[in-house]
Amino acid sequence: MIQEGSDLWNYLSPSQQALARDGAFLVADSDRHPDTALTDYSYLVFPFAKLYEGFLKQLLLDLRIMTQKEYKSDHYRVGKTLSPSLAGRLGRRSAFGEIEQKFGGDLAVQLWQTWKNGRNLVFHYFPHNYRALTRERAKEIINTIVAVMERAIEETKAHR
Repeated sequence: MIQEGSDLWNYLSPSQQALARDGAFLVADSDRHPDTALTDYSYLVFPFAKLYEGFLKQLLLDLRIMTQKEYKSDHYRVGKTLSPSLAGRLGRRSAFGEIEQKFGGDLAVQLWQTWKNGRNLVFHYFPHNYRALTRERAKEIINTIVAVMERAIEETKAHR
């Protein structure tokens, strides 16, 4: 799913690369052994959503939007700082606002939307909206996560 040796692959830490390999294995396995009784393929997205969170934290650190202390903190919330609705209230602590200012609103919105649709809406349970994923929808979300990470590396020129 992520080309080994690509700019994105080389940016990822070894543990993030392991998540990408695990995720690719799960997707390939679900293709080889389709289970027609399965009602939700959200599990396919999990390694990529976890990888995306780690990627975003590393990206924000490398772009000097996040401090080393925040990076190591158990209390830093990517979703909070990446939320466009909180950008005004957070000011310079808003990752969304900083990305928007430095790299444009389109990238900031895409990073946020991918976070929201590829993580929050997949893994939170809403009684009024169960949101079970088909295998195809899970693959679409994974492809979006990978594509936005590739775009972020390309547009920000971030490096470790």
